[in-house]
Amino acid sequence: MQPTPGPHRIVIVGGGAGGLPLAAKLGDRYGRRGAVAVTLVDQYATHLWKPLLHEVAAGALNADAHDLDYLAIAHWHRFRFQQGTVLRLDRARHELHLAEVRDDDDAVMLPARVVPYDTLIFAVGSFSDDFGVAGVLKHAAVLDGLHDAERFHRRLLAACVRADADAAAGNPTGVAIVIIGAGATGVELAAEIRQATSAHAVYGLPHLDATRDIHITLLEAAPRILPPLSEALATAAAELLARLSVSVHTDQRVTAIVPGEVQTRGGQIFRADLIVWAAGIKAPVWLAALDGLEANRMNQLVVRPTLQTSQDPDIFALGDCAACPWLGGAAGALLPPRAQVAHQQAKFLVASMAARLAGRALPVFRFRDFGSLVSFGELSAVGSLMGGLIGGSLFIQGAIARLMYAALYKLHQISIHGVLRVALDTVGRFLRGRVEPRVKLH
Repeated sequence: MQPTPGPHRIVIVGGGAGGLPLAAKLGDRYGRRGAVAVTLVDQYATHLWKPLLHEVAAGALNADAHDLDYLAIAHWHRFRFQQGTVLRLDRARHELHLAEVRDDDDAVMLPARVVPYDTLIFAVGSFSDDFGVAGVLKHAAVLDGLHDAERFHRRLLAACVRADADAAAGNPTGVAIVIIGAGATGVELAAEIRQATSAHAVYGLPHLDATRDIHITLLEAAPRILPPLSEALATAAAELLARLSVSVHTDQRVTAIVPGEVQTRGGQIFRADLIVWAAGIKAPVWLAALDGLEANRMNQLVVRPTLQTSQDPDIFALGDCAACPWLGGAAGALLPPRAQVAHQQAKFLVASMAARLAGRALPVFRFRDFGSLVSFGELSAVGSLMGGLIGGSLFIQGAIARLMYAALYKLHQISIHGVLRVALDTVGRFLRGRVEPRVKLH
């Protein structure tokens, strides 16, 4: 790291589960002193915790009540926010080039800009991987961002309204929903859709019977659902899905999606009015073309245990967009793309930046697996608590698991706002919930 005149410039690209808490912590620590200038870059103006997207898609959560304005957070935590997408990187000049930002009328809102840096940190997360399957981009919805989730919710609500009208006319057609990929996102989305559509009858769709008219099918290419998680957790999740009348089909690799149909390698055809692709993820493709930085086949930046990229010690990466070695794991294993990894790495980088600024050797990152939780909405949750919490492994289910799942979001909020603000916000949301519908109806 070469010293530069003026404050040390830390630029963080991506305001998700790792990038935003990191910017807030660094801003809190250095913002008053002026020796360090922290800048957060994101393509959107607001932040929503990505694990909430399936609730937005189902209509169980109003995003307007949970998204956060980056400019406001930047003001509160003394860092700077720049909206924009990455155009290119100039490592020799230590410059990040951002593309212009256009508004809804396609007018230029912000011009193309150059953001200089001394330390650059990528935390841009991941996006859906269609694996080259024909028809995914054209005929299936994805849940990569808030816009995707809200668009699917509008289509779901419209389909339910049409189904209610058909049933009222004596011609029940129902709604066939196919979710491809039975990882955590697919399983949680199936459960949320079932519960949200069950509530629609209460709010003006009296002819719609969710169990009879809303047909939810979950397809998984692996032999069981939730492939990365334990057998016990997957079995419990399958039982809960059965209680929700969700049809689960494993060993079904999708080969093509055409209008109204999903086709699998085994020759089966599943009728579908709405299709969601949740079968895999990869990092943004532009990461693999950043001025010579090394990336793997999933477009993740290859990093050392210090989270420095393999080709440039001034550039770091964390979370889903980083191919980080799992110290203490199997030989050659990489850390999984999970929110708790990004959260721990963000906390680690706060300490790492202090060492870097002081000229000390950087520490190495060691992941502590605290387990996994899968939500089934208001019905239940299942999960496992691991190592650092209990000294072993413990399977949990029901109200306790549901409470712990809700606590994950509170911990994310606390990492940004602090305990007091989150406590006051929680009380306010509880009181507002007494006068709001259970589902979003527009």
